Amino acid sequence: MESFPEQDLIWTGSYTADSGGSATGIGAVTMMADGALRWLGDAAAADSPSFLAVHPSLPMVYAVAEQAGTARAYRHSGGFGLVPAGPAWQAGEAACHAAVEPSGRFLVVCCWGDGQVLLYELDGDGGILHRAAAAPSRDPYGDAPGAERRPSRAHAALMLADGRVMTTDLGHDLLRIWTVRRGPAPGLVLDHEVVLPQGSGPRHLVQHQGGHVFVVTEYSIQVAVAGKSPDSGDFQLVFVGPATAGGALPGDSAAEIALTADGRHAYVGVRGSNRVSALEVEADGAALRPLADVASGGDWPRHHLVRDGWLHVAHERSGDIVTFPLDAETGLPGKPRGRLQVPSPTALVPARTGPAPRD
Repeated sequence: MESFPEQDLIWTGSYTADSGGSATGIGAVTMMADGALRWLGDAAAADSPSFLAVHPSLPMVYAVAEQAGTARAYRHSGGFGLVPAGPAWQAGEAACHAAVEPSGRFLVVCCWGDGQVLLYELDGDGGILHRAAAAPSRDPYGDAPGAERRPSRAHAALMLADGRVMTTDLGHDLLRIWTVRRGPAPGLVLDHEVVLPQGSGPRHLVQHQGGHVFVVTEYSIQVAVAGKSPDSGDFQLVFVGPATAGGALPGDSAAEIALTADGRHAYVGVRGSNRVSALEVEADGAALRPLADVASGGDWPRHHLVRDGWLHVAHERSGDIVTFPLDAETGLPGKPRGRLQVPSPTALVPARTGPAPRD
C-alpha cells in the first residue's frame, strides 16, 4: 500500500446524494512539494460528511453527517483509508461543524438546524464515550418590541488558547464562551456571551496568536474581532469591519476565515460573487483591513485552507479545489497554479494539525 505522510494528507468533507451532492463520502487528497494537490480517492463511505475534525495525537477523524444528524469517529487505517470506530452517535438537526479539544478528551459538534451545541467525551483510543447537550441559546434581540422569533443556528466551535470553547450562533448573532466541566458528568458550562450586530450572522472563527478571535459574518459580509478584557478575562467586541475590499454584492454570503502561520494575513471566502478577500491584520490583532479581492476560480467557495504558503479553495458547486500561491510579504494570492476536480467539497482538513516535522 502506498504510504502518505500525515503532514501531506488533507481530508475532504463533502455533500453526497442525500444533500444533492455528487460525492460518496470522506475524500482524501495529498499535497505535493510544489503545492499541487492530487486526488487519492474515497477514504470512507459516509452520508454528507460536511465537516471533519482530527484528533491532536491519535490517527482519528471525526465527521458530522449533516442530513442524518449524527457524529462518528473513524480510524486512519494506513494509506489514506478510514474505518468506522464505533457506531454513529446522535447529534442535532443539520450537524455542520466539529472540533476536538487540544487534549484529545472532547469533541464539540454544532448543529445549524436546531442550534444545539454538543460535547462528546472521548476515550483513550479516541472513541466516543458519552454525549452531553449544552444550554440552548436565547436571542438577545428577541425581547425588542415587535421582534420576530429567530431560530438558533449554532455553526462552529473554536478551542481557545486558555482552555475555553467559543461557539458561533448564526441565527442569534452571538458568540458563546464555555468552560468544560470535567469529571463523571462532563459537559459545557456557559461562561459568558458576546452580542454581535443584529442580522450579521457569525459563522466561522479563528484565534490569532495574540489572543484576539476573528469571526466572519455570513450575512453582513464582515469580520468581527473579539478581544479579552484584562480585568475580567471575558471577551468583548472590539472591532467590526468589511470582509472585502470591494464590498458585499447582492446574493453574497461569507463562508470561511483562515490565517497565515505568521498571523499577518487573513483570508475570507465569499459565495455568490465567488471571491476570496485577503486582509491585513493590524493593531496586534485588534483590527483587520481588506487588501484585495480575487476571483476564487470556481463556484461557491465553501471552505479554504492556508498551508505552507498556499491557499486551497474548495468549491462546493463546481466540484473543484483551486490552488493559489501566496506572496509571503504582501499576503496577496497570485495566479491560480492548479485545479483539482473533487466531488462536492465542503471542507478541507489536514490530517496533521500541527506544523510538519523538519528534517
